[in-house]
Amino acid sequence: MKKYQCPDCSYIYDEAVGHEHEGYEPGTRFEDLPEDFACPACFVREKEDFVPLESDSITSDCAKNKNSVVRSLKK
Repeated sequence: MKKYQCPDCSYIYDEAVGHEHEGYEPGTRFEDLPEDFACPACFVREKEDFVPLESDSITSDCAKNKNSVVRSLKK
């Protein structure tokens, strides 16, 4: 399953998780979302603006963010 990120607020739509609050069950493919789909976090970006992510880049970004937070807490 793939993941897509909103370039404005960094919300990630994960096909494996869906977004049940908006009515998209787990397993709903991004391409099956309606054309008028808007980011459920910021409502600024539309479906066409979302950027496909590779799972390795998400893991890498999460690790970077975690390390950054840990460093700032140690100060």
